[in-house]
Amino acid sequence: MGVGISFFIGLKAAALFLFFAFLRSSGFWLLSLPFLYSSLVSFLVSLASHPSINLPLLLGKSSDGSFPIWSVIIFSPYLYFVRGFSAIRRLRSGEAPYSEICEGVYVGGWPSSLDKLPPGDPAIVDCTCELPRRQELRGHAYFCVPTWDTRSPGPGEIESAVKWACRKRAQNKPVFIHCAYGHGRSVAVSCALLVALGVAEDWKNAERIIKERRPYIRMNGLHRKALEEWSKHRLSTPKKNGALSSGESSYS
Repeated sequence: MGVGISFFIGLKAAALFLFFAFLRSSGFWLLSLPFLYSSLVSFLVSLASHPSINLPLLLGKSSDGSFPIWSVIIFSPYLYFVRGFSAIRRLRSGEAPYSEICEGVYVGGWPSSLDKLPPGDPAIVDCTCELPRRQELRGHAYFCVPTWDTRSPGPGEIESAVKWACRKRAQNKPVFIHCAYGHGRSVAVSCALLVALGVAEDWKNAERIIKERRPYIRMNGLHRKALEEWSKHRLSTPKKNGALSSGESSYS
C-alpha cells in the first residue's frame, strides 16, 4: 500500500524543524518561528492522514467545499503548500485536466478555474479534503467526499457518491469526478460509478476502461481494498440506463 502522504508530509515536518533549529542556533530567533509552526502543522497532518487514523475532517472542509476561517488560519502552511504544489505538478506534467471515460462521465484533477471544467454544466464529485471549491463553480451541483491524498474514500462514501452521481446521470447531466490530479481517489469512485451505470462488469474492468482514456492513473492498495469492500456489500444491480435498480445497498 505504501506510506503515502503521511510519510512525505512527515519528512517535510522533519526538514522544517531542522531548518528552525538551524536558524535559532544561528541567532535568528524570530525568523525561525514560522518554520517551527509549519513543522508542527505538517506533523499534525502526517498523523491525521496515517491509514490507522485517517481523519480528513481535521482540515474542516465543509460539505459545500469551503474551509472555515479557523482552518484557513491554522492550517494555512499546509493548505497553500498543497495548492502551489498541485499547480506546479500539473503544469509540468502536461496532462489534460480531465478525460471523458464514457458518455457524460469525466475524471480529472482539481478544477482551479472554469477552463479546467468539462463542458455541459457538469455535476461535480469532489474527492479532496485539502483543496477548495472555487467560487466561480458555485452554480454547479456539488457533492464532497473529503479524502486525503493517496488514501481512499470508504466503501460507504463511495456508495453515497455513486448514488448521487447516478441520479445526476438519470437527469441526463454530465458528471465530473475529481481529486487533485485525477489519478487515485477520483478513479476509485469512477470505477464504482461505471459498474453502477452498467458500463463495466466489475471495478477491475472499470479500471482498465479508465486507464485506456487516462493512462497515468494509479490506484493503490487502499483504493482497491475499498472497492472490494464496496463490491461485496453492494446489493443494488447495475442498469444500462444510468440509474440504480430498486434494490438499495447495505450502506443505506
